[in-house]
Amino acid sequence: MDLDRARAVAVEAAEAAGDLLLQGTRGRVGTRPKGHAGDVVTDLDLASEKLIVERILTAYPTHAVVAEESGLLGASGGQWTWLVDPLDGTNNVAIGLPAYVVGLALCQAGLPVLGVVHDPVTAQTWSAIRGRGARGRGGVRLAPPYRDSRHGPLLAWTQGYGVARDDGAVLALKSALELGARRVLQLWAPLLSWVMLARGDIDAVVGYRAEAVDLPAGALIAQEAGLEIRALDGGPFEERIDGTPEDRSFVAAHPAGLDAVLRLVRSSGI
Repeated sequence: MDLDRARAVAVEAAEAAGDLLLQGTRGRVGTRPKGHAGDVVTDLDLASEKLIVERILTAYPTHAVVAEESGLLGASGGQWTWLVDPLDGTNNVAIGLPAYVVGLALCQAGLPVLGVVHDPVTAQTWSAIRGRGARGRGGVRLAPPYRDSRHGPLLAWTQGYGVARDDGAVLALKSALELGARRVLQLWAPLLSWVMLARGDIDAVVGYRAEAVDLPAGALIAQEAGLEIRALDGGPFEERIDGTPEDRSFVAAHPAGLDAVLRLVRSSGI
């Protein structure tokens, strides 16, 4: 498998979808409910997904694709699976907030080996190949420095759509983070949080039962930029796509600042 070619295909697809989204958000965006937890979907999600899936399956007709809106497409049962988040930040777009990205990941036997995130608003693309580092604008390698803050870390929070509002663990965890962190961002666009971490804009990302479709691309980019990811109890974390929602709870931070964030998590008592 030529991962450089796969990255080129993914980047071109993500950027073409980004152009579509950027044009579409300049007009009225129609939304409709999705599920029973207050989530929404738009025609832009579907159009972006169609574009990306067609490009991937044209280039790799024997691969499987798991797309956020359409589910499993292509040939199942093989070792190669693409994950497609055609519009990460739909709820932001619905209220006119220009904070959204496009994300793709390629997994081999359930483990991500390629991740791509594109921001249509800033026209920036980030990508990573396992073991070969992460790239930002102009192909510059991402390697954010550690910055120690006496006011606590600046972190982002993400949780899965299926997590109940009154989930006791979430309430305890978010309370502990709010008390100990300098600021807790809730961006409604997890992949945007991941690239902010990989760039060094924020200090950590804490996730609780994160969605499977957008976790692998962002986590791989962060890891390849030198960040570390652990389970909430400080144990090992693996961003596989075949795990359960419970397996997708994590803390991600610079290795030098990871223990401080884990102490905040432990203070929640969960």
